[in-house]
Amino acid sequence: MSSTALLADRINALEESSTLGMTKKARELAALGHKVISLSVGEPDFKTPQHICEAAKKAIDDGFHGYSPVAGYPDLRKAIADKLKRDNNLDWAPENIVVSTGAKHSLANVISTLVNPGEEVIIFAPYWVSYSEMVKLADGKSVILDGAFENNFKVTAQQFEAAITDKTKLVMFASPNNPTGSVYSEAELREIAAVVAKHPDIFVLADEIYEYINFTEAGHFSIGSIPEIKDQVITVNGVAKGHAMTGWRIGFIAAAKWIADGVEKLQGQVTSGTNSIAQKAATAAFNGPLTEAYKMKEAYLRRRDLVVGLLREIPGFKVNMPDGAFYAFPDISACFGKSDGTTTIKDSDDFCTWLLAKSFVATVAGSGFGAPNCIRISTAAADEQLVEACERIKAAVATLK
Repeated sequence: MSSTALLADRINALEESSTLGMTKKARELAALGHKVISLSVGEPDFKTPQHICEAAKKAIDDGFHGYSPVAGYPDLRKAIADKLKRDNNLDWAPENIVVSTGAKHSLANVISTLVNPGEEVIIFAPYWVSYSEMVKLADGKSVILDGAFENNFKVTAQQFEAAITDKTKLVMFASPNNPTGSVYSEAELREIAAVVAKHPDIFVLADEIYEYINFTEAGHFSIGSIPEIKDQVITVNGVAKGHAMTGWRIGFIAAAKWIADGVEKLQGQVTSGTNSIAQKAATAAFNGPLTEAYKMKEAYLRRRDLVVGLLREIPGFKVNMPDGAFYAFPDISACFGKSDGTTTIKDSDDFCTWLLAKSFVATVAGSGFGAPNCIRISTAAADEQLVEACERIKAAVATLK
């Protein structure tokens, strides 16, 4: 019997995170001395703002060394409530908020708290790689809806309504979106909300982690701010992307009290309260100025324009214009069936593996995001790296016949 056969079935059924898998391969090649340009991981290349770091140092000096409350320190929960009111028109009290170890943890908590075995979770695709795996861990069933390239990868309210069954429990999506950078407008979210309002037992899990990296003129709109469905929406956010705090691992949910209580109950048995020092840093982030966040957004906008322009010069690539986040998500299916004389590209997984070996550029296959014709390219890198990476990709694609 193999050792993996001794693992629980739920673990053997899980797929490895495609983003983390490619990042690992890129690091291995770099360790061998190759000049790898890694555009696989979704991580800001900026440092955490200084005032946030200073708050963490002060917390250490002030003795915040013990266990923290399961749902988070009261001052952090209040800071989040204030932020939601200020930025999102969401009127939640601190008791409606649960702080967790990153937004990924928050998402998993909600799914495990709400979804029973066999219940359906509608996921708007392309989607972040972990969504469907989290549903699988809860013994739920993922129902994937594809957003058309022609609609900037966005799912329509009509598609959503047609997918609802008597087993539907949850619908989840991110706006701004990872991997596409697409942003759902207020009008589009109101149409989706009108469908949700017809079904009081269906809940919305709104992933807003890229909120501050939004390039649209209208800016970010939170579906949870629509009064008719307020108690059906669980808003998830955190500090990783907008505040360049990926390693600090702070996320949160804001939801109806009974949902927040359920999440707190689950978390109390699994992880308890999250890192005390990181919570104090996050409090400073939510209470402090957004000056640095806006500077980062401007850099991401410049990089978006740079990368999209260069990718559109590659024959066969179809590239949408991302309205947020820090990714490009080209359709590279024109490369399928072609060969450089040694390797034949059958799908996006082949393409990414081949590209890394041939040109030492790490990207992520779209298959893990529910979009097998595409690849994800992170634009969270220096301009010169992005230019060189696009030049390497273009040169590699030119060898395919």
